[in-house]
Amino acid sequence: NGGFTKVWLSLKTVFFPCIVAILVWFWRRIHMLQRKPVLLEKMLLSLGIALCLLNMPIEYLTLHFDLPFMLLLGDIRQGVFYAMLFSFWLVFAGEHMLIQDTSAQSSLKQYWRHLSAVAMGCVSLFIFDMCERGVQLRNPFYSIWVTDIGTNLALTFIILAGISTGVYFLFLCYMIWQVFINISHKRQSLPTMCSVRRLHYEGIIYRFQFLMLATLLCAALTVIGFILGQVAEGQWKWDENIEIEYTSAFFTGVYGMWN
Repeated sequence: NGGFTKVWLSLKTVFFPCIVAILVWFWRRIHMLQRKPVLLEKMLLSLGIALCLLNMPIEYLTLHFDLPFMLLLGDIRQGVFYAMLFSFWLVFAGEHMLIQDTSAQSSLKQYWRHLSAVAMGCVSLFIFDMCERGVQLRNPFYSIWVTDIGTNLALTFIILAGISTGVYFLFLCYMIWQVFINISHKRQSLPTMCSVRRLHYEGIIYRFQFLMLATLLCAALTVIGFILGQVAEGQWKWDENIEIEYTSAFFTGVYGMWN
């Protein structure tokens, strides 16, 4: 009945100007500091830009124009956001290990192994998407699932994507567990501090713990949503006997957590 589309487009319309305003305010505050932006602040800005690209309600244009590339463009926007979100979580957990030398400036070179794995996964999904969405720009009735080779290739990409996402989540859990271990080591030195200094560092530690738990929760829901989306696609393309029930409220909830 189009109710989900109305809710989804309404959320985009509300979130887009809000996130843009928050990004402008955040970057102005960063430039007011007497130092250069650090890696985590740059990553947060990049993630905000990717989120704005995802939130941009360009679907309104389809009310007046014929845009056959909207499905492909939507998948590209979603892929860019996933790449930035997964990269940001890795850098966010790595920067909060609390064992780095504070005098050393962090850079993306320190995370090249982690980020290259994320990039390879996103490029693989983009190639798979172009095999179907890209060809559909010329032939709207084309489907990669109509041939045995295409079906096996599509299944391979989807299964590998699900496995890679699960492995990524386990690795992120490991990094966050390391963060909590480092925080517990730092907490052992708190009793030797004066009361004011101890309260200050306790507040920082509590904020770290809250942000890490929120990151883990959002990552878990994102991974579940991604896998459910792949399984739902398979429900009507490669195995009609699959039965899976979930509501659109789950996806709107995850989308709200991203913002």
